[in-house]
Amino acid sequence: MNEISQIKGGETTPDDDAIAAPHNIEAEQQLLGAILTNNDIFDRIAQIIKPAHFYEPVHGRIFEEASKRITANMLASPVTLKAYLADDEGLKELGGAPYLARLAGAAISSFAAQDYAQMIYEMHLRRQLMQLGADISSNASRMAETSAPSEQIVEAEQALYKLAETGQTTSGFQSFLTAVTDAVRVANAAYQRDGGLAGISTGLTDLDQKLGGLHKSDLLILAGRPSMGKTSLATNIAFNIAKAYKKGKLPDGSDGAINGGVVGFYSLEMSAEQLAARILSEASEVPSEQIRRGDMTEAEFRRFVEAAKALEACPLYIDDTPALPIAQLAARARRLKRMHGLDALFVDYLQLVRGTAENRVNEIAEISMGLKAIAKELNIPVVALSQLSRQVESRDDKRPQLSDLRESGSIEQDADVVMFVFREEYYAEREKPSEDRLEEMAAWQERMDRLHGKAEVIIGKQRHGPIGSVDLSFEGRFTRFGNLVKAWQQGSGGGF
Repeated sequence: MNEISQIKGGETTPDDDAIAAPHNIEAEQQLLGAILTNNDIFDRIAQIIKPAHFYEPVHGRIFEEASKRITANMLASPVTLKAYLADDEGLKELGGAPYLARLAGAAISSFAAQDYAQMIYEMHLRRQLMQLGADISSNASRMAETSAPSEQIVEAEQALYKLAETGQTTSGFQSFLTAVTDAVRVANAAYQRDGGLAGISTGLTDLDQKLGGLHKSDLLILAGRPSMGKTSLATNIAFNIAKAYKKGKLPDGSDGAINGGVVGFYSLEMSAEQLAARILSEASEVPSEQIRRGDMTEAEFRRFVEAAKALEACPLYIDDTPALPIAQLAARARRLKRMHGLDALFVDYLQLVRGTAENRVNEIAEISMGLKAIAKELNIPVVALSQLSRQVESRDDKRPQLSDLRESGSIEQDADVVMFVFREEYYAEREKPSEDRLEEMAAWQERMDRLHGKAEVIIGKQRHGPIGSVDLSFEGRFTRFGNLVKAWQQGSGGGF
């Protein structure tokens, strides 16, 4: 089979002195010979390798024809393939049909076919990396107005991440035993984790019980009208996750978060400094408006500084770039996961992300689909905040519902969970009667006492669990949501 070594594949460079593209012709020959000898081997390597992964184009075409026959439950052998490849010029250069027979006759290591397939794939990846590097260099050298360096960086990152992800084989069909084993492993992880959750804890007990935590690959929409506290709730949950972060060995043996997680937060509306001030207000229990003005007592300032020191090592990463395109948002998330890890992603808020569609409804659809794709691709929960339409204000019952999601039904369609933040106290404050109407004033005061410091998270959609409402406490001074103390807990030390 020495004749193959004389043939130059399509990926060699014109310059004979240039660095040779990585390849292993012998591995390709052994793999093809093993398949032509025993078609059952194809099923073991079909998820690893494709025709394009072969260095020698003729080998790729032989593999493609063999795979077509095998997947159609027909025999793939030197004899059956001969007719399909009779006119293949590349095969003729190698000796024609006798070359197929020599491949099958020289196959001596069919048990190692999977190793050969992996080797061929890795050689392909190396060639792709070399090509990607050449493309980056070529694009950077061209001074085209339509291709800014920043866009080239995003494109290069996307290509590199895509190249890294293509090596992951898909599972296809699996036995019920395998599925049961996986289910038990997830349940065991939930049992071992604080609070007994399958997902990442939000730090809010009642919300966790309803959601089971934040689940990987889920898109969660957190919606509400202005001043309801969407950003506050999102920052509270993000901070709780980052604060609880604990690294250790995962069930599969890799390193990762065994509690809490690394959090990425896209703050498209407010600056990173303003977001940090909110989190510090919650942690130090110093009102956010006093932090902004610097109007703090010595004790409050000491608490503020101590909270800042305690949060220095908190794995919470903030990106406050305004009007971020969805493609760049995805690229930056990939980069964060690659450099620091990423267990949960927050976007404040969805309508401030930019898409490419000219129509606003189509643009929102593109963004919501893009966020769901990020959740699946990075295998993390993505929590995206969303505005609600003004029609909420025109109803007597101000509680939001799914139809209030602004600008596109695709948000509801793409989301795994849709939650609404609702504070009735906000609307009740604006219905204060005049002082001289004593009865109405007394009823209003009673209503305000009942609603004070309370908030409601309405779960309008949940693919994996129940819908309903969760009551939370809300302290506006510290922009903090918390677990609501139930009446039956009052004397038993319950609290937050």
